[in-house]
Amino acid sequence: MNSNERSNSLKTLFEILKVSTKLGFTSFGGPTAHLGYFHEEYIRRKKWLDEKTYAELVALCQFLPGPASSQVGIGIGVMRGGILGGIISFLGFTMPSVIALIIFALLVQGLDVSNAGWIHGLKIVAVAVVAHAILGMAKNLTPDLSRKAIAIFAIAVVLLWQTAFAQVGIILLAGVLGYFLFRQVNEGNVSNLIFPITKKLGVICLTLFFGLLIILPILREVTSSRLVAMFDSFYRAGALVFGGGHVVLPLLEREFVPTGLISEEAFLAGYGATQAVPGPMFTFAAYIGATMDGWLGGLLATVAIFLPAFLLVFGALPFWNALRRNGKMKGAFMGMNAAVVGILISALYDPIFTSAIIDPIDFVFAVVLFSMLTYWKLAPWIIVITGVVGGMLIALI
Repeated sequence: MNSNERSNSLKTLFEILKVSTKLGFTSFGGPTAHLGYFHEEYIRRKKWLDEKTYAELVALCQFLPGPASSQVGIGIGVMRGGILGGIISFLGFTMPSVIALIIFALLVQGLDVSNAGWIHGLKIVAVAVVAHAILGMAKNLTPDLSRKAIAIFAIAVVLLWQTAFAQVGIILLAGVLGYFLFRQVNEGNVSNLIFPITKKLGVICLTLFFGLLIILPILREVTSSRLVAMFDSFYRAGALVFGGGHVVLPLLEREFVPTGLISEEAFLAGYGATQAVPGPMFTFAAYIGATMDGWLGGLLATVAIFLPAFLLVFGALPFWNALRRNGKMKGAFMGMNAAVVGILISALYDPIFTSAIIDPIDFVFAVVLFSMLTYWKLAPWIIVITGVVGGMLIALI
C-alpha cells in the first residue's frame, strides 16, 4: 500500500469513526429507531450505500441472533472500510453508552438502591418500555394464527420452566417448526451483494462462534474462575438472543439475579437507566459487569456480549447471497421471531411487572408512561426522567 492509499484508508476510517460516534451520542429509541438514524445518515446524507443494499443488510442482521442495529452498523463499516472499518463503526456507536452506564453503575454501588423512590420509578419505566416494544414486535412478528400459537407456547414454557435452557430450547424448537410451517414462495430475482470478506474468514468466524459456545462452559467448570464464568454468561446471552436488545433482559436476569451476583433492584434500575442513554440496548451488559466487578468487569461484559455479533456478521456476510434465497431458512427465522415475542411477554410479567407494580398507583403511572411513549411519541429519555421524578413523588405519598 503506497502513501496515497494509506492516507485515503486512514481518512475513510476517521470518517467512519466520526459519523458512528455522532450516531452513538444521538441514537435514542431502540433498534428500530437506530435503523432509521442509520438510513438518514449513511444512505441519505453520506450515500455510502444504496437503498437496495441497505435493505438487504438490514434483512441479514434481522435474521441473525444478537443486536440487529449494532450488526447493521458493523456491516456498513465493513463495506465502507473493511474489517477495521466494522470495528471502528462499532466502537463509535457503542462506547458513549458503555461509558455512561459504567459510570452509573459505579455511582449506584455507593447508594442504598433497594428502597429508593427513583429506583422504583425506573422499574415502572421498564414496564412501559417493554410493553411498547412488545406491541410493535407482536404486530410485525406474529401476524397470523400459527405464529401467535408459537408465541403463546413460548410464554407457557418460559414461565413454567424457568431455566436458561428453556429460552434457548424454545427458540430452537420454534426454528424447526418455522422451517416446516412457513415455506416461502420465490421472490423473484435477487441481486448479488459483494462484501470485502473472504469465505475462508467467514468459516473461521462461524467456527469460532460455535466453538466458544461449547468451550466456554467447559472452561467455566474446570477453572471455577469468576471472570471466565462472567464471560461465558454474557457471550451466551449475546449469541442466543433473537429479536433485539429487549430480549436480552430475561437471559441476563436468569444468569445473574437468582445466583445473587446482582440484586433484582439493581438489575432493573440498570435496565431503566439503559433507556436513558443512546446506542444499543446490549450495553446494559456494561452496567451489570461494572456492578459486579467495577470498570474492568463492565468492559469485559461489553466485549463478551458483542463478540458473537462480530463473529456472526463476519461469518455470514460472505454466504448471505445463498442464504437469503433459501425459503426454508427464512421460515425458520419467522418461527424463531414468533418465539421471541412470547419470551418478551414472559419477561414483561416476571420479573418486570411483578417487581414494579405493587400498588394501583404504580399501574396508573405505568399506563401514563406507556401512553407518553406510544401515543404522544415522546423521546425515551423524557419517559425516563418522568419515571424518576414520578417514582420519587410516589415514595412521598
